[in-house]
Order: sequence, then structure tokens, then C-alpha cells
Amino acid sequence: VYNFAANYFQEKVIPGHETRSVEALCWAAGDRLFGAGLSGDITEYDLALLCVARSVDGCGGPIWSMAANSSGTQLAIGCEDGSVKLFQVVPGGIQFERNLDRRKGRILCLSWHPSDTHIAAGSIDFLRVFDVCSGNSQPERIMVNYHVLKVRRECIVWSIAFLSSGTVITSDSFGRVQFWDWQRGTLMESHTVSTSAVLSLAVSEKEDSIIVGTSTGATYQFQLLPVKMGSLEKRWVRTKPFQHHTHDVRAVAHSSTALISGGLDAQLVIRPLMEKMQKKGYDAALRKFTFPHRRLVSCARKARLLLFQFSQHLELWRLGSTDETGKDGEVLPLCRMPEHLVQLKSKGPEHIYCSCVSPCGSWVAYSTASRFHLYRVQYEGDGISIKKVPKVPKLLLPAYQLQFSSDSGSLFVASARGSVHVLQLLEPGGCKHLHTFRPPSGSPEAVYLLASSADGHWLAAVGGDWAIHIYDLKCFKHHCTVPTYSCAVTALAIHPVTNNLVIAYSDQQLFEFSIPEKQYTAWSRMVQNCGLHRVWLERDSPITHITFNPKNPSHILLHDIYMFCVLDKSLPLPDNSALLMNQSTLKQLPETARQRQLHAFKICKKFQPLLFADLLDENCLVMVERPIMDIKTQLPLPIQQKKFGT
Repeated sequence: VYNFAANYFQEKVIPGHETRSVEALCWAAGDRLFGAGLSGDITEYDLALLCVARSVDGCGGPIWSMAANSSGTQLAIGCEDGSVKLFQVVPGGIQFERNLDRRKGRILCLSWHPSDTHIAAGSIDFLRVFDVCSGNSQPERIMVNYHVLKVRRECIVWSIAFLSSGTVITSDSFGRVQFWDWQRGTLMESHTVSTSAVLSLAVSEKEDSIIVGTSTGATYQFQLLPVKMGSLEKRWVRTKPFQHHTHDVRAVAHSSTALISGGLDAQLVIRPLMEKMQKKGYDAALRKFTFPHRRLVSCARKARLLLFQFSQHLELWRLGSTDETGKDGEVLPLCRMPEHLVQLKSKGPEHIYCSCVSPCGSWVAYSTASRFHLYRVQYEGDGISIKKVPKVPKLLLPAYQLQFSSDSGSLFVASARGSVHVLQLLEPGGCKHLHTFRPPSGSPEAVYLLASSADGHWLAAVGGDWAIHIYDLKCFKHHCTVPTYSCAVTALAIHPVTNNLVIAYSDQQLFEFSIPEKQYTAWSRMVQNCGLHRVWLERDSPITHITFNPKNPSHILLHDIYMFCVLDKSLPLPDNSALLMNQSTLKQLPETARQRQLHAFKICKKFQPLLFADLLDENCLVMVERPIMDIKTQLPLPIQQKKFGT
């Protein structure tokens, strides 16, 4: 769930389920989120606990489509058996209301008329419009392939929209966007936009613009424009094509200022409409989101291990090593190759939500929606053994974030309603519940970020309400709350020497809070007074990890998907006239020019996309990349398109 007000930050993630496909999502009754899929169930999600709140059988087989009426009081679902069913949204769930007129053929898409009196439904070769009061379709059906000569294959209506004027818009497998007069059952306009299917369709709130997504990865905008200057007659015109995806565009949305598309290539693209922008700035930038805004890699610094989290298994790797030294940019030969130690498979259909490995490498923990697992890992020469810890306390569920203490003696488990459980890890393989921290505010939101101090004294926790609570681990008390900021926290860490808490927010601001003194530091106040560089603030990827170099207390190491940065607090902040250069570019400048560019931000863009970066010791930094091409090779082949000159 992305929060547009918080700079498009991926604020909430609800873990998946192998048997629960999601074919449709919709908002109803304000901020209640519903989903439906091929399992045949209608599911409501709890956005505070990040789990399934309740599930109801649709009683029509697999559900292909779902839509809520404009008031959010009713849900309509389209089923495999050809039925359209209405459910009433009530406090605490939904109730079956009635079936509409049923005919053969699965209902692939639905759309309510803004007045809530009619529902348009798309199927294979035809569309129907239902009267909500009587439940009958008027007319019986509208054949969408009637206007295609010598049709020998079925025409699938993939998406449909119902305008307040009574016009029904459809997109189909023949690559057409068509506009229908549903009362007469006649075709008003037809636009062929692709040689392959048009899969998705969305209409703007003012109903003067639509966006469609195709199976070639292209998206198109249509606008309702006057036939000529000053004329009252208007026609739909295809105005803007965009090619930001490589595969099927399965979902599109139309906000007041942007076109939003999601593709099979795992990218979410936000394309601003420049004519809706008051001025050129940060909001007018194209944005692409491919990777989650949370950590899926954890590091055992002392043991030099990395734990990778996948949807249904974990992989533990030992890093390679070298005895050689070299110049900057050289690739050194390894004396010991990276070693895959363990693959830990999760039992059951639930996806893994969070995981962590202890700094010593002897403990591994992970959690799904209903299970928490803790393992003891032992290394015997070149061999390895792993044993599950029995009798883990039941109160740990659900677990949203896991963090081991720096001495590997404790495990912190972020749970529901802002609570954090503290477990003591026992040799040779056990655990004991010590305490549960609860925020004084009594927030219902789950904790999604944790940070512990190196001396084992402090623990910082961030919940969905964006409040940062500091807890004292020596006396198990709430110490203080960091002043609330207007944006989501994307990363935080406690300095091992000063016990200052460094916080990164979704609007790219950085703060430093002194935990012992319960106030912002002088450096943090200076940053807010002077302001960060304009280019830094205009980045569209949030900081996902912060760490420190204990040998140099003035250095803060942080990264996002596209850059790694060493922030040197001992140097002055750059003003907007300075250049935030990549270090490789800076090295090509003469010495005098480099001195003029001397400021606090040392940026490296050599490693992309960067999922994880951490300091193993004072001389060794580990980086984890996830090349886009590796992801695309696992996807089905895109539709081949003939290119000019080939």
C-alpha cells in the first residue's frame, strides 16, 4: 500500500498466500480494502494489523472482478459461473444481498454507473448492463465482436468503464477501445490502439480522460476534446502513448495529476500529467518503483554471512574473501569463494513476512502471518547443522520486524498494536520471554522498523502512525518519544559511539536525535536551518538502510536503490549551487576543482539496483545488487514487436 501523501512511500505490505490469488482490489466505505480472487473468497484486509481481517465465500466459483459503488456501501463481484452478485458493506464485514440476472460466461470486468443504478459487465464476446433494482439486463446483451468481419476467435472484454453520460467504454483482446450507447446497444466510436490485447482501463474523476494498458507494455491516454475550436461537440482522441513497461500492463489508475500503471515486469510507474502541474518541480518527475521499500537482506557481521529472504524460503550464504590488495575499481581474486550454506523452506502456503540473522551467525529467525520460527545454527568445520528451537512463546504473533541485539543475546520482535517483545536467547538452543514494550499512546498500528544500540541500552521502534518510541532495555521502561514529523520513517539506526538516533524520512529529510538528552542534536538543527541540497531532496527512492563506521564517528553510511552515500558530518553541507557528483565523476576533475566541490555528501552510483549495503569491519563493505535483467529473465517472454529497420 503506497502513501502518495508521504512521497509515494510503500507504507504497508500485507504478506501473500500461495492459494489466495488477488484478481481484484477495491476501496469501500472510506478506507476499507477488499480483495477477491480465484479461490472464490471475498477478503477484507486489516490495514493496522496487516493481515486478513475476514473472508466470505462468494458462492459463484472463482471471482474474476469486483467493484464498489460510488457511496462504498455495496460490492459487486463477477464470477466464473456467469453470475453478478451484490454484497452489502456493513460494520464488521459484508452481507450477501442478491444475485443479478445470470447468463452463461464468466464475468471478467465490472463497473458501476456513478448514480449506482446500473452495472456494466464484460464477458467473452459480449457485454451486459444490469438494472440494480430489478436485477435484469437491458438490453439482453451487446455483442462486441459483431463489427469484426470473419471473426474466428473469441473477443475477450478485459476491462470496462461506465460514465455518468451513459457511455460504456470497453477494452478487448482485439486491441480496441470502444465506446457504446448501452441503451440502444450501438457502437459510437472504436479505436484500435494495439495489435494485441488492451488489458486495463481507468477513467479520470472528471471523465474527460482515460488511460489504457496493453499487453505490449504500452499505455495510451485518450482525452475528450472539442471537434474544433469553440465547438460544443466533443470526441475521444488518442493523445499520448507511453512505453514504460516491457510486459503486460495489468492494472492502471488515473489520478487528478498522474497516470499510474502496473505491469507484469513488476514495475509501478507514475507518469505526471504536465498540463495539470502548476510548475516544473519534484511532483512533475516520472517515477518507477520496482523493489520493495523495506529490507529483504540481513547481515551477520562477525560471521560474515548474508541471509536472503524470498517469498517461501531463506538462503544463508558465507561471503568470499581475498588476501590481495589493489587500486580503486580493480576486481580482486578470491582465495575463498562465496558458499551457499543453507536453504530454509517455509512450510505451508503463507509467504515469509520478515527474517533476520544474528551478528554471530548462530541464530536465524523468520515469521509468516501465523507462525514464528527460531533456529539455532552450528558450524562444525566445513559442515553446518540447523535445529529448530522448540516452545517459542505464543504471544509473539504476528511478527512484522525482527532485530537481534549486537551481542546476539536478545531478539526483538515487533508485533501488533505498537508492541515489541524482548526474548533472551539461551544456549545451547532455547529462548525466554523477558518483557513486552507497549507505546504509551496505545496506537493500533503495527511496528515496522526497529533499531537497537550497540551497548544494549536502547531500542527504537517505529509504528504505522509514524511515531518513534525509545525504550530503555536496562530497566524495561519507555524512555521518550521523538517529536512527530509529517512523513513516514524509511530507515533509522543508533550510533554505536554517541547513541544518537539517525532518522531518514520519506521526503528525504535527515534528523539526528540524542537519546540520552531527549532532544535533536546541534548538527540536526543546523541541517534543518540550512536545508539539504535540492538534488538530494528530489530523489524518488527512499533511504532503506543506515549504518556507521565506529572508527570514524562523524561518518553516516546510508543507501537507497540507486546510490550509496557516506555523509561526513565534519564537512560543510553543500548549497544548491554545488554539484552532488558521483565519486567516479569527481575523481576525473583536477585537484583544485575537487577541493571546490568538498562537502559532506560522498555519493557512489556504481552499484545498482542496490538492495543492501553494510559495513563488515573498518576495511570491508558488503553490497548486494539485484540486476533488473536477472528479474526479466524469469518472466515469460514479452510479445515480439517488429522494430523499424529490422
